[in-house]
Amino acid sequence: MNDKVTEIIFLLDRSGSMSGLENDTIGGFNAMIQKQLRMEGKTTVTAVLFDHEYDILWNGVDAEEAVLTSQNYVVRGSTALLDAVGKTIVDVNRRHAQASLEDRPDTVLVVITTDGMENASIEFNYEKVQSLIKQQKQMHDWHFIFLGANIDVAAEASRMGIEEEDAHLFEASADGMITMYEQVNEVMMEKRSRR
Repeated sequence: MNDKVTEIIFLLDRSGSMSGLENDTIGGFNAMIQKQLRMEGKTTVTAVLFDHEYDILWNGVDAEEAVLTSQNYVVRGSTALLDAVGKTIVDVNRRHAQASLEDRPDTVLVVITTDGMENASIEFNYEKVQSLIKQQKQMHDWHFIFLGANIDVAAEASRMGIEEEDAHLFEASADGMITMYEQVNEVMMEKRSRR
């Protein structure tokens, strides 16, 4: 295992309710990536954009290549949160399993952001997602951070198997997005420095 590589997996809500927050999401995400690049070791990024569909924007790329823009972050659709979380865990776990030991990251941080309730998942339910999260935490020491607006974040995170201390509320506004990304950066820096 390479103890100098941290993979950060972002699940970014792009459902229609994020309309008007595109520039703040883009700016906050990119600023946070730049701060993570200053941390010791190599940082790789996987980013999944979700609404009622699921699109992998980057899959384990060097963080320097991960730049969110108005061309690749476009809001639309409803919120299939559980499908996005479930598919992402399965996809990344498969990629890690196929990689040699030295190419697997030592630290994996999964950041889930949403500004609304689950309302469109077809393939995954709370029980399946909770089982996947538990498995990744126990077997591979993955860390999960849940950020939500307009929902009971502690209850929603708990239903997925994420501890209350890793569930954070943000305001769905320009200032709220800035604060959210600053908060995510601080949490990730803390978790990375423990290694």
